[in-house]
Amino acid sequence: KAAQFLVENMPAGDRDKVGVVFLTENLDLAMKAREVFPWGKEIPEAIFLNDVLPYAVFDEPRDPWRAEFFEKVSPLVKDAKTITEAVQIINKRFFKLINTHYHTGRKRTNQSPNESMAQGKATCTGLSILLVDACRAVGIPARAVGIPMWTNGRGNHTWVEIWDGGWHFTGADEYDAGGLNRGWFTGDAAKADASKPANSIYATSWKKAGLSFPLPWAANDTSVAAVNVTARYAGKSEMAKSVLGIRFFDGESRLAMKGRLFSENGEVKAEFSTKAGTADLNDMPRVEVNAGETYVLAFEIDGKWRKSAPFKATLGETMRDMRKSDLAPVPAGEN
Repeated sequence: KAAQFLVENMPAGDRDKVGVVFLTENLDLAMKAREVFPWGKEIPEAIFLNDVLPYAVFDEPRDPWRAEFFEKVSPLVKDAKTITEAVQIINKRFFKLINTHYHTGRKRTNQSPNESMAQGKATCTGLSILLVDACRAVGIPARAVGIPMWTNGRGNHTWVEIWDGGWHFTGADEYDAGGLNRGWFTGDAAKADASKPANSIYATSWKKAGLSFPLPWAANDTSVAAVNVTARYAGKSEMAKSVLGIRFFDGESRLAMKGRLFSENGEVKAEFSTKAGTADLNDMPRVEVNAGETYVLAFEIDGKWRKSAPFKATLGETMRDMRKSDLAPVPAGEN
């Protein structure tokens, strides 16, 4: 039954790319993981077939990754008792193990696991593919999730959902000690708009679900099945926390600067360091703020602190691009 499901729903182009040996190994290892790990028998058959068994996430090259990932991930989760515990361990340790992290210098968006690991570089889509495959290798249902364009026009993003009695989300290589269903993008995800396909949130599906996942790198490709999961994110007040992203520029170049966020009464609310070099423009320190409250940013420049004008935080994720010319010296006696 699993073999039939896998083949009947495979993208048409895969019929010329993968063979019986590839499919059989994938099937055998998926079944093995279901038997080996304690959560395997708790997973409904439909979830197992659609979100553990598949050998690919998007349209990435078809690597035979299961055997290698089973060997790498199994020792990490051997003592985990639940899927959530295992996913937290994987997200915290797997990317360090394979020495692969976020970098815009990757060759392309939809890299296979082998391509990403060979470079040690991937952006959100490549990292999501790695996390989905690492989870599936040890029998954890996982799928990629993404939005073609945030409602604020700041581009697309991809992350991961895992099933543990229900679907939960996490950023790939973005471990959060607070648990699942947390991430820098939650405020923007809460603003997703199901009435606009470009601003909707989609999850990958192996089973043909009537929709196609919008692939930003292949706009006309409809080979990746999807389900619209916008309702799970949009308008959720518990997700709509306010987050401030901070970048520091010198002309067109970004600088790594030590910074602090102060409340209106001068209390230090957060310390951070801005990013420099070739990091993606969306890769920046993010600090939680309270919408409507007033804050001040300060940066250490040549051994002295300089501060911004006060500003009010707004709901969702916002961003402030700072330059030396935006800052004034901190008066003597102030922090």
